[in-house]
Amino acid sequence: MLTVDFDRLGMKPGDRVLDMGCGAGRHAFEMYRRGGDVVAFDMDVDELAGVKDLFVAMKEAGEVPEGAEADVKEGDALALPFGDGEFDRIVCAEVLEHIWNDVDAIKELVRVLRPGGTMAITVPRWLPEVVNWKLSQEYHNAPGGHIRIYTDHELIDKVTKAGTPNDGTPGDVMEFTGKGYAHGLHTPYWWIKCAVGVNKDDHPLAKAYHKLLVWEIMKQPKALQLAGKVLDPMIGKSMVLYFRKPETPAVDA
Repeated sequence: MLTVDFDRLGMKPGDRVLDMGCGAGRHAFEMYRRGGDVVAFDMDVDELAGVKDLFVAMKEAGEVPEGAEADVKEGDALALPFGDGEFDRIVCAEVLEHIWNDVDAIKELVRVLRPGGTMAITVPRWLPEVVNWKLSQEYHNAPGGHIRIYTDHELIDKVTKAGTPNDGTPGDVMEFTGKGYAHGLHTPYWWIKCAVGVNKDDHPLAKAYHKLLVWEIMKQPKALQLAGKVLDPMIGKSMVLYFRKPETPAVDA
């Protein structure tokens, strides 16, 4: 279940790519399938172990093109253990809403992206998230839960200004290149969960809708694919923002 459009990101075989806050690895796996030199980065050692195991299984099964590489790295989003401009493409999916110092995390992402490189950042979309918060305190007050709700304007502003040094001297100012939405079918599920109780997986409504989502993911029926395309721009649960780092640093006029 991908959130990022990798064609829109401009990913090519051989690109050095970072999945920052990879979680279970869904985007890292797709980048590996596309022939990337992939680093799956997270602070959760257990999840990284599972991601690494699947990287190995993918290679052994012949699911990745020759020359593709993949590895995992544990660390802190506020101090990425990579050199300046090391990556051609970066994905940061459903991560920033969990981080108190989100601006510092964004600055690190900009730092490790090469000039001319591209980045996709996804966060929960404002309207679906506001409804979730209003329906359930438990939804966002859980340990490690969501601590903020972004508007597109707020996040675009934070990212496009992230390359400007604190001393005000000219720096790399990221370019916003486009926006998309994903997982429109998933939004009603979370509204139901928040209404009946986020931990009540056995509630009849939540259980029935979950079966629908499993069917969507596993079988990809055309009717649900069409429904998703209609719902994504209306109530898509995730907002995806695309950025490019300029080839040369911005200079004040």
